[in-house]
Amino acid sequence: MRKRLSAQIAARRKQQVPADLKGMDASLMAMLDAQIGDLEQRIKGVIEQEAASAAKARLLLSIPGIGPVSAAMLIAEMPELGRMTSGEAAAMTGLAPIPHDSGAMRGKRAIAGGRRALRHVLFQAALAAASHNPVLKPVAQALKIHGKPHKLVIVAIARRLVTIANAILKTGIPW
Repeated sequence: MRKRLSAQIAARRKQQVPADLKGMDASLMAMLDAQIGDLEQRIKGVIEQEAASAAKARLLLSIPGIGPVSAAMLIAEMPELGRMTSGEAAAMTGLAPIPHDSGAMRGKRAIAGGRRALRHVLFQAALAAASHNPVLKPVAQALKIHGKPHKLVIVAIARRLVTIANAILKTGIPW
């Protein structure tokens, strides 16, 4: 629901609105922003009601780059996080490289499958982590220095974020 409302806001901002409709457009934007805020508060309330979810949320929010939206998505979409290997966590989010090999031919590796909505949220978290996480920022800079494409850098950081989140939930020790 939140994603749909955010998409509506983004689409409205891209459109050219005639001058006589700007007032109506502003009120629509305010209404959509209020609905998103209400949904975020309701999600936060649901997470706080259950002790296990609240503890997971506190641990996830301790990781630089993971905010309330990505923490809520990880809790909702990946309840098994913290009870699996790092490779399994990456595969479940669709961030593991899948080989496209056949016989002697070695194909290009690409990400595929997994939980798509979660992967998209992790891409946004990876953008923040690449700038603010003291462990992942040097990794992102090194990949950029080596001439890697931007998408590859973001996928690599997102995969590391999932691995870190899995390890933190497994140990119960915050960042």
